[in-house]
Amino acid sequence: MRAVVMRCSRAAVRVEGRTVGEIGPGFVVLLGVAADDGLADLDYLVPKIAGLRVFPDEGGKFNRSLEEVGGSVLVVSQFTLYGDCRHGRRPSFTRAAPAEVARPLYEEFVARLRATGLPVATGEFGARMMVEIFNDGPVTLLLDSRREF
Repeated sequence: MRAVVMRCSRAAVRVEGRTVGEIGPGFVVLLGVAADDGLADLDYLVPKIAGLRVFPDEGGKFNRSLEEVGGSVLVVSQFTLYGDCRHGRRPSFTRAAPAEVARPLYEEFVARLRATGLPVATGEFGARMMVEIFNDGPVTLLLDSRREF
């Protein structure tokens, strides 16, 4: 499972012109699920994201977590995180999980994040989405449950 985590001042996701998810300060998490991912991958990613200390303290150092700053999370499914661009010019998505495998893991990821007490908004799984992100910093991190990064 892969996640691109962006610290943001605000973010929103729209589907067919309607806003389906919106947050103020916090994280946008673009989440990709691999074909062989399972619950153990969630066990790694959810607490890692919930506990990331990338918000500045009084001295400007990355010492505060989402909870400490009252932040929210916007989770957007993103199968293209498993695009393999090593050969040719069109990415291969053979490592990405099919929707019937990815959707339950995506939903469980969201449920577990909510269980931490963080406010969580989402995109719409499988939809063509327009995502507006005001990346703060910019701060962008790549996380991989298999620690491939």
